[in-house]
Amino acid sequence: MTFVTKPPTVELIGREPEQGTIRQLLEATGAGRGGTLLVHGAAGVGKSALVHAAQDEARNRGFTVLSAVGVETELWFPFAALHQFVQPLRGELDDLADTHREAVRAAFSGEQDAPGTYQVALAILELLADAADRRPLLVVADDLQWMDLPSREVLAFVARRVGDQPILVLLAARTSPGGAPPVEIHPQLTLGPLSEPSAQALLDTVAPRLSPHVRTLILDRAAGNPLALVELPKAVKALPAQPNELPLTQRLEAAFAARTGAVTPVCRMFLLALAAEPDAPLQLLLDVAGGLTGAAPTVAALQEATDAGLVSLTEGVPRFGHPLMRSAIYTRAPIADRLAVHGALASALSGPDRKLAHEAAATLGPDEELATRLEHFAEAAQAHGNVTGALPALRQAARLVHDPRRRTGMLIRAAELATELSDPDPARALLASVDVGMLGPVERGRLMNADELVGFFEPQDRNQRVHDLVGAAAEAYAGGAPKVGGILLWRAAVRCFFQDGETSARAATTAELDRWDPDPDAAETLAVRAHAEPFRWGADVLARLDGAAAESTDGWSLYFLGSTARALGDFTRCSVFSGQAAQIWRRQGRLGLLTRALAAAWPRVWLGELERARVESEEACVLARETAQPFAYLGGRATAALVAALRGEAGIAAGMNEELRASTVLPGMRFATVIAQQTDGLLALIDGRPEEAFRLLARIFDPADPHHHSLMQWTVAPDLADAAVAAGAEDEARKVLVDLPELATRLPSEMMINALAYTGAVLAPDAEAEERYVAALAALPPGWPLSHARLQLHHGRWLRRQRRYVDAREPLRQARDGFDRLGARYWAEVAGSQLRATGETKADRLRNPADSLSPREMQIAVLAARGLSNREIGQRMFISHRTVGTYLYRIYPRLGVANRFQLAAVLGDQVGNEPDQQDG
Repeated sequence: MTFVTKPPTVELIGREPEQGTIRQLLEATGAGRGGTLLVHGAAGVGKSALVHAAQDEARNRGFTVLSAVGVETELWFPFAALHQFVQPLRGELDDLADTHREAVRAAFSGEQDAPGTYQVALAILELLADAADRRPLLVVADDLQWMDLPSREVLAFVARRVGDQPILVLLAARTSPGGAPPVEIHPQLTLGPLSEPSAQALLDTVAPRLSPHVRTLILDRAAGNPLALVELPKAVKALPAQPNELPLTQRLEAAFAARTGAVTPVCRMFLLALAAEPDAPLQLLLDVAGGLTGAAPTVAALQEATDAGLVSLTEGVPRFGHPLMRSAIYTRAPIADRLAVHGALASALSGPDRKLAHEAAATLGPDEELATRLEHFAEAAQAHGNVTGALPALRQAARLVHDPRRRTGMLIRAAELATELSDPDPARALLASVDVGMLGPVERGRLMNADELVGFFEPQDRNQRVHDLVGAAAEAYAGGAPKVGGILLWRAAVRCFFQDGETSARAATTAELDRWDPDPDAAETLAVRAHAEPFRWGADVLARLDGAAAESTDGWSLYFLGSTARALGDFTRCSVFSGQAAQIWRRQGRLGLLTRALAAAWPRVWLGELERARVESEEACVLARETAQPFAYLGGRATAALVAALRGEAGIAAGMNEELRASTVLPGMRFATVIAQQTDGLLALIDGRPEEAFRLLARIFDPADPHHHSLMQWTVAPDLADAAVAAGAEDEARKVLVDLPELATRLPSEMMINALAYTGAVLAPDAEAEERYVAALAALPPGWPLSHARLQLHHGRWLRRQRRYVDAREPLRQARDGFDRLGARYWAEVAGSQLRATGETKADRLRNPADSLSPREMQIAVLAARGLSNREIGQRMFISHRTVGTYLYRIYPRLGVANRFQLAAVLGDQVGNEPDQQDG
């Protein structure tokens, strides 16, 4: 017998601009400049045809082509789609580093703990980079919306990192009902209907002998959809009489389903089995079809399907000509046939996960025994890190149980799992399906915790939400679930800090914790007290913090304590703990958690680590987009804007702040609004608008203003004092800061000590200024060089105003050199100008290498200077080693060096500030 060996091709008509775009990308990729393109549009609009044409073009240009097609039934199975891509490169896995090779094999084995998605992603990036070093590479993903989530995450990871390599990633996805593609990848190409002339040309090509009436009817009903123009002529008699009776997709499905009416029962059952399990072996599908119809399992059924144009055979694998064929055959088959096919597949397949999936699909329910097995499978999958497989299993189990309370418990557990996937929509759907009337106090607490994870930014009364969380925590604790109660109290405390809760909400949170008589040294106790009532509990928590940290060895505990230190303004310990957490999570490839640690870079600004804050906040923003964490993105972007302002990059800072203020979630994040307002105030001060600067900064101290934050306002106190002196508003500033001395006594953290000492000197009357400056410089926290330099600048200015020019030179010189070391260019220029006004003529200045490098370039240069290889740098930064080499090639001439061995001398202190050295 003769079988079709590949899908029949139809000439692309009306897609010349789109083909031109892809051709340009292929040309650039062949020249070593890779890229990405996401093509999306409605079903049947021609995405697959465009992709197939791109593959042919790439092969003609000498590319290696790797491709995969998403299948709905594989959404259960992590890395299923990725396995299709990697199959042609399996022989090259042995060339990978041990950690990469083990990650890929663990992902595909399914017999051990699931590796982290981003560990696999980095390994795949290295595999593709090595392959592309031999021949340019085209990576194609069709029907992306039906690929399993880990595979999609890996593809997105790779797609964002191929710009410096001969790799083109071409993605095709069906647009969602809301009009958006399933992943946020750019650039994008939206594929719309064909123009009327192109539609007519295509129809005349595929069906040249239609009567005028039928031709007009099909053109009307197809509405420019290429698939409809190709398929409707084959089944025009089966279509409804009126063109608007059915949506286009349903008309196409009806046309496909109508073509199965003429085939034999065994062929029809074969097609249904293929629709239910597209990746099953051909012989197994024929056996299932024969067994259900009583016919001998021969290839005659396959021949019928290919002759009808429904299926093609490529390298021994049967495939439908279009996904709509599969959905049409499946959804329009009798329910009894569908159940029978799933039951037969469950008996024939060997993998326990696929057997269970088909058993569930073959059962209308309830079936308590099957639900229990699905539940056990979900528990085992979750224990091995396979959340992707555990979630649908729990959903299916909930559908099959009779007891509504048990069903509710399963749905809540499924919602909790969904929150781990950084995809809030499934979590919201599950939460909405829970029967609240069936909830006990513990289940209610778990439900609220899951809802808090996906609904933090949703509009609501922030103080009432804190009270609700505290009430649920009390019920969970009384119900015998102290861990659930503790998590809810932590959620309440987080809201108190980040959204600056009112006094009553803060007091309610700690009062409930006190009622439990907690261990005062436990990290959870310290965290809740610090975030909820820092001025009441701050001194006690600060005294206990080092003891709690001494017992912490895992990343999450260290980050937890770092967050506690940040909430009190103890920025040195915050940076150390967060940096150690980031080290651990970076080594483990846990990008979601690493993003949180990097987003905590804001305190490094006050420690004078402007360059490290710039690097970490930039990386945090990149990773926050990849891991769908708007909270972390806001924090990282706000920090980046503030650093840009301090570095004198006014345009960059203003642009970042404009982006921040355009965010719909910013109003719910008082923490970030304070930083944004502070940046605006600094920009006004730098631009010579001191009155406006003072007005902007003073708003942060007004409890009625949306930029107010009762704790973070004290980080802005030095800026307010600077603006007040420049604007002649010292008396008004003293009134704004009147509560500072008493609050600094209650909370003796670095932040409060710095604010008190700095403002006390800068705003002091002339008669007290000399004594105040000396005392303040001695009182400032020792690890805060930026504050020291700023205060030295003020001291030198004051001395110059007193006409003590010689005395003024030393503090001004120290201030200028300090600003140069830190990269605070604006203030360095101000200090230099003041110094020249005293008669100082010496012009020796420190050169900061960060001025000529981007944050990522600086990060790579520092790691290279410390002796790390390109591959080691790539592993740390989640890019390929070849990309590292490209960056270094650009970095050397900018720094005036010839190789990596000369970097250390040029970078100086920056090399010693690398995270592993400082925080390890």
